[in-house]
Amino acid sequence: MRYTELGKTGMKLSHISFGASSLGSVFRETNEKESFEAVETAIEGGINFIDVSPYYGHYKAETVLGKALRSIPRDKYYLSTKVGRYGKDGVNTWDYSAKRVTDSVYESMERLGVDYIDLINVHDIEFQASLPGGLQKVADETLPALTELKSKGIVGHVGITDLQLENLKWVIEHVEKGTVESILNFCHYTLNDDALTDYLDFFEQHNIGIINASPLSMGLLSQRGVPDWHPAPKALVDVCRKAADYCNEKGIAIERLAVQYSVSDPRITTTLFSSANPANVRRNIEWANEEPDWQLVKEVKDIIGNQQRVTWANS
Repeated sequence: MRYTELGKTGMKLSHISFGASSLGSVFRETNEKESFEAVETAIEGGINFIDVSPYYGHYKAETVLGKALRSIPRDKYYLSTKVGRYGKDGVNTWDYSAKRVTDSVYESMERLGVDYIDLINVHDIEFQASLPGGLQKVADETLPALTELKSKGIVGHVGITDLQLENLKWVIEHVEKGTVESILNFCHYTLNDDALTDYLDFFEQHNIGIINASPLSMGLLSQRGVPDWHPAPKALVDVCRKAADYCNEKGIAIERLAVQYSVSDPRITTTLFSSANPANVRRNIEWANEEPDWQLVKEVKDIIGNQQRVTWANS
């Protein structure tokens, strides 16, 4: 396992890390025993960074993760959760106000059973872009509230997350340098889309650590295929299906190649995956510690071709 500092935070994270969204039954119904084993397997395999959100399963993921963490020493992991996206009774809600995000941090700590959060993220800032105040509210209200919690020792570091890279850049350019310490971006350093590389220099110039997520591009790069809700256009789905079939012909699962590729750039601190299946967690760790077949990577990228960079709808 490789460990790299996240920006200038002092936190050295494993190059593959555990996303706890699955514990909220986001992708399938899960049971707590299996979920606990998945978290334990991740820690035993050398993973030291766990990411979650109150939004995942509408508080379920945080609750289940909190139970799982009871048996794990606090110095074995860094913990990240988020503010801004919530939900209740199956209805999604958003609130990036200073009061709500402040209250949210304390609520998350209670569910997680911890007395501080290593990294707090503003979750999917694209949604605030369409609300009153737009992204300026994230810069002027949301982030200052989290910075205040940092000054009190409640949270260690502050970051922002989004699918849209241009939103991340905009916020960073409109706050005091050092306010945003890390970014989390998903589906943009994968076999089918490497748009994140266009922003690496910018983030590094601002001393910002980079967290990648979803190496399988939310199912695009899998033998099982995409779920019904996936925002990718049919043309991209079709070429990724061809790429998966091609990998099978070569005797390697596309999931394996996808994980290996997503953790391959040393400028990206860590890549998050999510699974409540202990066997899948163990397998992903093994894959992440292997070098990809770079010739096969090239061939897969050639198959995907000009569909590689696609502007997705908000997920």
